[in-house]
Amino acid sequence: MSGWHEMSVVTRAATPEADGTPPLPPPPRRRPSPTALMLVAIVVLTGLTLLLGYANKARCVGPEFDAQGRSGPDYILRVDRDVCYSDIQYLWLGRDIDKHVFPFVSGSITPDGVLEGGTVEYPVLTGLLMWAGALFAHNDGEFLLYSALLMAPFGLLTGWMLGRLARWRALLWAIGPPLVLYAFHNWDLPVVATAVGAVFVMNGWRTDRPLADRAVLASVLLGLGFAFKLYPGAFVLPLALYVLTMSRPGRLHWWGAVRVALAASVTVVLVNLPFALAGYQGWRASFTFQELRKVDLTTNSIWFWGFRPDSEPDNVAFQHWVNWLSPTLVVASFLLAAAVGLWRWKRSGVYPWVAVSAAMLCGFLLLHKVHSPQYTLWLLPFFVLLAVPWRWVVGYLIVDAVMGIGIFRWFYALKTGAGASDIAAGLAAQSVAVGVWGRAALLVVLFVVFLGLPDRLAERTPQRV
Repeated sequence: MSGWHEMSVVTRAATPEADGTPPLPPPPRRRPSPTALMLVAIVVLTGLTLLLGYANKARCVGPEFDAQGRSGPDYILRVDRDVCYSDIQYLWLGRDIDKHVFPFVSGSITPDGVLEGGTVEYPVLTGLLMWAGALFAHNDGEFLLYSALLMAPFGLLTGWMLGRLARWRALLWAIGPPLVLYAFHNWDLPVVATAVGAVFVMNGWRTDRPLADRAVLASVLLGLGFAFKLYPGAFVLPLALYVLTMSRPGRLHWWGAVRVALAASVTVVLVNLPFALAGYQGWRASFTFQELRKVDLTTNSIWFWGFRPDSEPDNVAFQHWVNWLSPTLVVASFLLAAAVGLWRWKRSGVYPWVAVSAAMLCGFLLLHKVHSPQYTLWLLPFFVLLAVPWRWVVGYLIVDAVMGIGIFRWFYALKTGAGASDIAAGLAAQSVAVGVWGRAALLVVLFVVFLGLPDRLAERTPQRV
């Protein structure tokens, strides 16, 4: 008892009140930094826009479902009339997704190009995402909802990374019309996140790791992007050239560039190999489907609109010609962009790998035989990351919206048999033409603009390799 009393006395004596000194004020509350508040605002706004994007597509869901889980009534007409079509909801049927078949392993493709047995027309990681979204779904509405829930975090993460890299300019992603129109049109948010993630690792990650080590991690992300939707794989070339040229003056970092290429290649092989071994026919069928796809009115490309009426699906000679010419020109545009990047490096000392990647994407979007509406999501981050003049950004978003809305109204007119004298059908057809050619012209302009812009992200990257 006395020991406790002595201890309490000592304790009281040690307090500020015991020796007559005033009590210490509580430490000041740490206020959130302006950067933290900015990031929170961007992520919250991205989330709200994603909700609008889901609500836009959910207009096509229900209110009733048939025995196969297809929305009704009049689903086929409603998706075009109300401009609420999404590949997610549509592909609930036709790929064994509704049967919860694991993708690729038991799949195949018919001589007519029809996929069977769980194979889908996308690379393996997107196939896995589709399977996961359908795992607990019983109809196309639930499939759309669960798929949206799976992909929304990728959209939020992209908004956060863009905010870190470009601050308030990231609002173009967070509240831009493309996120409402296309966030859940297809399975594109994950692949966009991998592409932006590669830029973030290189130019936004606060670390003392050498540039070459960060480039290896960025290349792994690009390899994963290739396993989602192919296009980020093209960015490995400018990334490797960036590492190659960022060594000391007069020396090239060859081993660093080789590591970048190896990291992406090994990633692609490791992701694809299990599927190729478990079911080669089903895995190969996803690539065969794209090879066999014909240029038609659903491809929205310059090849269909520029060569009518020769660009009909039954014109074998034309289809064979495009199947050769389109990829050849795409590769040529890649090489041209990379070469201009080297020219700029010799003049400035910095290889503009982000700008070159953006230009390469423009070449692909312009020259590939298919241009789906949601591809705008691929381009949008580059509008944020690079100081593209606003007149080109706004112009592109306008013609994109004209195209994205007009194409479905035109499909509706074709399905309902509207004649040439129908005003609505005529306006829809004109909208598609304006959208296709306006977008094509702007992609040419943007190819040049991107290659001429200063790559501030690359310029401020630490130089230690």
